[in-house]
Amino acid sequence: MSIFISLAEQAFVSLATNDSYARGAMVLGKSLRNHKTSKKLVVLIGPHVSDQARAVLHKIFDEVRLVDVLDSGDMAHLAMMKRPDLGVTFTKLHCWTLTHYSKCVFMDADTLVVSNIDELFDREELSAAPDPGWPDCFNSGVFVFRPSNETYGKLLHYCPWDKYIYLILYIKKEKFCRISSKTEILGAI
Repeated sequence: MSIFISLAEQAFVSLATNDSYARGAMVLGKSLRNHKTSKKLVVLIGPHVSDQARAVLHKIFDEVRLVDVLDSGDMAHLAMMKRPDLGVTFTKLHCWTLTHYSKCVFMDADTLVVSNIDELFDREELSAAPDPGWPDCFNSGVFVFRPSNETYGKLLHYCPWDKYIYLILYIKKEKFCRISSKTEILGAI
């Protein structure tokens, strides 16, 4: 297998469900490019991303893929947290359908890269930073994964009753490898 094919099989992935997140994804994509990533850049977009934003995303990302929005429907908890925008967070589960890549790193659109982080692809699946509030769980803002339709199907099948709890239980069962807090990734925007 050539090095070119091997590099093409790996990608940084982000998600933009609206124009606000699309602007964040643009900054993320540019920060990855500015730090000379050798990996492909993929952004999953929802139907509410405007044509103008899509045009800019196509200039930055190697692949722009339209996906259906997955909404948790958990308005009570989201209202309590004062974060109604998090209802569509589970749209990121579509990243597991990118099976033409051997390994990916998902990064929320509000992430800014300050140095080359291609070494994250050397990590095992599922590698992520622990959540500060729940150290046995991971923060889903940045994680390393291997796309799999089987995993995607399992996540969708078991998620309807309480997606947050299921995702936590699923990952705890599978275990996750911790990404050091020293990794130079900063939340931004």
